[in-house]
Amino acid sequence: MSSNMTISKERRSANYHPSIWDPEIIDRFTTSYTYEIYGNQFEDLKENARRLLTSTKDSSTRSKLVDLMQRLGVAYHFEEEIKEAISPSCLHIEDDHDLYTTALHFRLLRERGHFVSTDVFDKFKKDGKFMERLNRDVKGLLSLYEASYLMTVGEDDLEEAQYFSFKHLKSSMEDTEESLDIPLHWRLPRLEARNFIDVYRRDPMNNPLLLDLARLDFNLVQSQLQEELKELARWWKALNFKDTLSFARDRLMENYLWALGITFEPKFSQCRIVLTKFVCILSAIDDLYDVYGSINELEKFTDAVSRWDTKAMDGLPECMKICLSTMIDFADELANLIQSKNDFNALPYLKEAWLNLCKSYLVEARWFSMGYTPKLSEYLENAWTSVGGPAAMAHAYLAMGCTIDKSTLNCLRHGSKLLYWSSRITRLSDDLGTSQAEIERGDVAKSIHCYMKEKGASEDEARDYIKNLIAYSWKKMNEDIIDSKSLPKPLVNMILNMARTAQCIFQYGDGIGTSGGVTKDRLISLVVKPISISTHS
Repeated sequence: MSSNMTISKERRSANYHPSIWDPEIIDRFTTSYTYEIYGNQFEDLKENARRLLTSTKDSSTRSKLVDLMQRLGVAYHFEEEIKEAISPSCLHIEDDHDLYTTALHFRLLRERGHFVSTDVFDKFKKDGKFMERLNRDVKGLLSLYEASYLMTVGEDDLEEAQYFSFKHLKSSMEDTEESLDIPLHWRLPRLEARNFIDVYRRDPMNNPLLLDLARLDFNLVQSQLQEELKELARWWKALNFKDTLSFARDRLMENYLWALGITFEPKFSQCRIVLTKFVCILSAIDDLYDVYGSINELEKFTDAVSRWDTKAMDGLPECMKICLSTMIDFADELANLIQSKNDFNALPYLKEAWLNLCKSYLVEARWFSMGYTPKLSEYLENAWTSVGGPAAMAHAYLAMGCTIDKSTLNCLRHGSKLLYWSSRITRLSDDLGTSQAEIERGDVAKSIHCYMKEKGASEDEARDYIKNLIAYSWKKMNEDIIDSKSLPKPLVNMILNMARTAQCIFQYGDGIGTSGGVTKDRLISLVVKPISISTHS
């Protein structure tokens, strides 16, 4: 191995392209849809929609209404009403329900953590197989297909339902506006709302009240997102990582997409700002370990993190000192905010989150310096932490603004299976999107490469295996949605949304490192460009 002096002179680089979102561009974001102008109209629409929901007594009609509200992105306004409507005491699956209604009720109940037996689908089977006459019921098959993604491990009848519905839908999808690419349960809620609003607008049977509410809500939320980004752009510009950490990704807007994907609701504004800052600092430190530091420097850097002391970094490059001091300042600032608002000392938890993250980065750096490719199981044991999921959710919970419960924090630190599986999906999705570029520049081996070497498999075989691992991880998460009573519902949603955000960002490649194309288009539609609400046409 080369000497330390040689390594420090010949730094590696990922050659990330400059940011396509200059802070001055972000500062010019503007929209005419403000609460001051549209607030009264918005509140009227919201109350009319609430009355529509509570006055609808037929459970099948009400469940369709709830599904519409969810897909249009406005269900969060009616949490209590929907919680009551979609409960085992109010929502039943009757013998005379058709396939569409049976599958819809099954999905809605399971989404909320209520166990429903798969026996409800037996009436659509003959000799244990789904009846072929169902192949003409496109609406019912779509509902069955979406419901099948709430399956848990070992539910073979739902595996069969998924295969059966997919097989028959594939030949008739030209006649629908749906897509089988990503199931509803895996989709990013805010992006689904933006896309579904356009689909629903073209439906001749649409409800104008819900459509108006969805479009105005989307635009009003967007105006708040723009203000958050302007504040973040000022913070990011003042940090000046662009010049002081030239090896690192300059990706404020793309990192904000992570935070927005995890939670879009207006009341979690502080949470989004904290998460974005966290991901920006994490990305720089990740690049420090991945492409910049020598192994000796990184050992010393990790030791300094454990001591929580910049004085422990004597002799290290200035950029490493900047990374550590920024991490400490950010944690101190957040801890002070939480102390003043919640009278809770969060600093020990924040320190632990950062140290665990840096230790996991160091494991990968050691592997790289040794030229070692771990087995897939060994890689995953470390990678669910190094992807940043546990640290991100610790920050999210502490910044939610709710009363902080130590048992919830301890569950996040030690025992949350839901967080484990979500972090695993996040890592595997990241690997599927970034592995090619990382292998080409000689980064540490990721899951695809680990599996290829361990099993002697081709890259295509390895990718298929990783996709199957993601599907399995979703089944395990579905189990934990039913079992997860120890975590607050908003936090459960954030943990699920982290996995969804990863699958969205890395759907077509590295949506962060290479941030033009789809990522840019999504940011424009979610943050920059409002929805036209002039007509119902």
